[in-house]
Amino acid sequence: MEQHMSRFSRFATWASHTSGHPSSFIFALAIIVVWAVTGPLFKFSDTWQLVINTGTTIITFLMVFVIQNTQNRDSAAIQLKLDEIIRSLDGANNALLNMEELDEKDLESIRESYLKLAEEARANLRKGRKQKYASPPAV
Repeated sequence: MEQHMSRFSRFATWASHTSGHPSSFIFALAIIVVWAVTGPLFKFSDTWQLVINTGTTIITFLMVFVIQNTQNRDSAAIQLKLDEIIRSLDGANNALLNMEELDEKDLESIRESYLKLAEEARANLRKGRKQKYASPPAV
């Protein structure tokens, strides 16, 4: 399969992996230590405080978009893999494919059906009965 990622997606993946690396944490910590040590030199001025506040705000603001892009792609890939597993299993309820697109009301209804199945299975286990494989709820 040919892989096509936009420049931003490639950058977001790289930035997300890089920012999650321990050396990135150490680098950020070193910046904060340098900033803190320079406090007396700048007499803990408003400008000295503004430097760290502005820097961290800008980095946080930009990282939100980078990380969200990476998370969106990861979530989409996981959903597709789960859909493929559901599709390939005999007896699986194919109506569950792509269910992340359903509205909250429909999702809650399906969730309640599965909770009921789980409660019945636990009750059967407590009574010493073997687990029976019930049909999944209608969607």
